[in-house]
Amino acid sequence: MEMRRGVWLVWSVGVLAYLVAVLQRSSFGVAGLAAMDRFHASPAMLSTFVVLQLLVYTCMQVPVGMLLDRFGPRTLILVGAVTMAAGQLLLAFAVGLPFAVLARVLVGLGDALTFISVLRVVSAWFSPRRAPLMTQLTALLGQLGQVLSAIPLAALLNNSGWTTAFASAGGLGVLVTVLVLVVVRDRPSGAHAPSAPPSLAQVSRGLKDAWRTPGTQLGLWSHMGTQFSGTVFALLWGVPFLVAGQGLSPGQASALLTVFVLVGIVAGPLVGELTARYPMRRSWLVLSIIAANALVWTVVLALPQPVPHWLLVVLVAVIAVGAPGSVIGFDYARTFNPGDRQGTAVGIVNVGGFSASVVVVFAIGVVLSLVGGPDGYSAADFRIAWCSQYVIWAIAVVGVLRARRSTRRVMARDGIVVLPLRVALARRRERSAETVS
Repeated sequence: MEMRRGVWLVWSVGVLAYLVAVLQRSSFGVAGLAAMDRFHASPAMLSTFVVLQLLVYTCMQVPVGMLLDRFGPRTLILVGAVTMAAGQLLLAFAVGLPFAVLARVLVGLGDALTFISVLRVVSAWFSPRRAPLMTQLTALLGQLGQVLSAIPLAALLNNSGWTTAFASAGGLGVLVTVLVLVVVRDRPSGAHAPSAPPSLAQVSRGLKDAWRTPGTQLGLWSHMGTQFSGTVFALLWGVPFLVAGQGLSPGQASALLTVFVLVGIVAGPLVGELTARYPMRRSWLVLSIIAANALVWTVVLALPQPVPHWLLVVLVAVIAVGAPGSVIGFDYARTFNPGDRQGTAVGIVNVGGFSASVVVVFAIGVVLSLVGGPDGYSAADFRIAWCSQYVIWAIAVVGVLRARRSTRRVMARDGIVVLPLRVALARRRERSAETVS
């Protein structure tokens, strides 16, 4: 019983560390319009804040994965919490653009260290059968950080000002640092520990082997196609789109961001259970989520603007499922790579969605700067800007299909044959008919 309590305590602090990281990551999303006024920034310049943050996060994923395999998750979570706290405190007092940009770079760097390190804690403390569900729960409970940024942080920003809001966010980072230092351990006591950390040469070989594994590539494309739309929406351009483009009040926009998080939390366990129960059909779940995202955006952008409020709720609910869908990519990394290179493989996978997010965040900012008028940005301007998503979806779908084919060839060589879905369904119907007769 004591061991079980220890597992849940370690996991809870790990989730808290990720939750606060998500708050730090998404805090700029509710401050976009305020940042334009504070730093006299255009939309393209505002995009630069988040692009640099995401670019640092994305570029650090593979190095962080390699560091994770060498030094373990606890150290990286601690460094990440300290770095993000420093970034938020710098942003709280920044009055010039260069310091503000540096602050977001620090947040991106600390954020990059956190999530995949917490996932390594999950894989070390839970059994392989429970790991997919616990991974989903970790990812989705962490998204409550967006609720904290959308409601209390936004309220602090509106009522107490910029400095108080971001200094408070920095203080949360300090609290997480203390809790991780006291509670989190890399693995349960008595669990097998490597006799020595792998050498740099071994880590480099692990990077090459992880990338050459078709299952890792399948995870990267899956993560890319499912994750970026919701990330771009929540991280920067959702609130401006809802307020300036659709005529919602800031309070209504914050409420929709809360819906975004809650839907993801509800969908996460379901996606996790489906992933664990039907591991040979994970790619179909990924493709279905991508198709749903593209379809709902097509409806929203095709209708006369602004669209009905109920349709915006549907949009937010559908793209929210992309977050748990992207976690399937990490499950590919876990199941197709041995334990000594899983950190590297997860880092590679995590590049997918965030590299796509960098491209789309920047593209939307550039398009708005080109088409927007002197009186602000209209729904028609946002309609053009959001169309940049379709290029990424097309690339991701092609990548998933090609990597799935390569992965199944490797599995077939190992004696595991995955029947095409239509064939598997036809055989299931035949067996059902035989049972009835």
